[in-house]
Amino acid sequence: MKAKKNGSSTKAFEKALATRSSGKYILRLYVAGATDRSCQAILRARQLCETELNGNYKLEVIDVYQQPILARDGQIVATPTLVKELPRPVRRFIGDLANTTRLFVGLDLHTKTKIKL
Repeated sequence: MKAKKNGSSTKAFEKALATRSSGKYILRLYVAGATDRSCQAILRARQLCETELNGNYKLEVIDVYQQPILARDGQIVATPTLVKELPRPVRRFIGDLANTTRLFVGLDLHTKTKIKL
């Protein structure tokens, strides 16, 4: 009887995932301290989100010095790293966030602006 109960809860979970709006972006930016490079990455990530994702996002900034466990769990080996958690698939962009074309392609972002390569 337990197996049947678990199966129905799995189906309910899968149904909830299928009906959930996939338009919301969840992004995590991993930085190392309050350096100029970190501040620049935070500024660029916020600008990207405001101008291109139309408020349809959640941006988490994680300092790997203050929260090393989150960096370890996220398998972060370099900073700055921007991770797109949702919508799936998970994508990572490591390094300078200045080149927006590379950033959009690397994270597979679908925004209001069409990108010409």
